[in-house]
Amino acid sequence: QVRLVESGGGLVQAGGSLRLSCADSVSIISFNAMGWYRQAPGKQRELVAEDISGVKANYADSVKGRFVISRDHAKNTVYLQMNSLKPEDTAVYYCTADRIRLGIGAYEYNFWGQGTQVTVSS
Repeated sequence: QVRLVESGGGLVQAGGSLRLSCADSVSIISFNAMGWYRQAPGKQRELVAEDISGVKANYADSVKGRFVISRDHAKNTVYLQMNSLKPEDTAVYYCTADRIRLGIGAYEYNFWGQGTQVTVSS
């Protein structure tokens, strides 16, 4: 059984920083990939960043150069360091784990956290 627990969200002014953390509090599974998605009000959920086996990291174009994803494999934990935050970064951020390939160029994540709110004020 897997239970992803996020922490670190909150309210911050534009230009500020936040660090999100996510840990699997139940299992000792070593995931092939972990990542972060976000969903803003009225918008679709989108990938923010993902770490694939500690070898490759993918980022949304909107956060490149500002956000950094990192993992502690020993603790089965993933972090998202968010710098130079903008009001448009306001969203619920979801931790994900266990990337499953559906076909050529298609994949999904098997496990999701409950989400943590990030609000950036202007």
